[in-house]
Amino acid sequence: MSRSGAEIRVVDAGPEHLATITAIYNEAVRNTTAVWNSQVVTQEDRRAWWQDHQRSGYPVLVAVSPGPDGEQVLGYASLSGWRASFTGYRLTAEDSIYVAAEHRGRGAGRALATALIERARALGLHVIVAAIEAGNTASIRLHRSLGFERVALMRQVGVKFGSWLDLALMQLTLDSRSLPPGRS
Repeated sequence: MSRSGAEIRVVDAGPEHLATITAIYNEAVRNTTAVWNSQVVTQEDRRAWWQDHQRSGYPVLVAVSPGPDGEQVLGYASLSGWRASFTGYRLTAEDSIYVAAEHRGRGAGRALATALIERARALGLHVIVAAIEAGNTASIRLHRSLGFERVALMRQVGVKFGSWLDLALMQLTLDSRSLPPGRS
């Protein structure tokens, strides 16, 4: 249930969600520092991104609720390999969570983050990393409330809208194993 009282469900994203996922991402590109990119993407770009996630086994999820014209997508989230070209990081993933501007602050982000954590555990991952623009207090607060800890602050490592951006790195350790089982 969201703060507005509407039911929120989190489901695996499918091709039918890609137009809305693209619109949500592009709004974040144009208007926020949640993503440090100035280039909008096409629906075909997002389709390739979604297909890459399908092949790699990392989830792409959408938060949906009943709307006036049927089910509406409130936001989306994904896990991606952290520094994926290095095998030593194979049990660590990075989360990405985007909520449509008109639905922010109503519980969709929390529902998505909670579902990502559950999915990460089911995948046998050990750590989730969140790389968040340090001024994005809502995202930092959300992650902290779910057990993430800030482990680093990288100053002036990005630039957007004519300003330097600081990057807060947060992490959630998903289990207490001391070494990966059967892997080194």
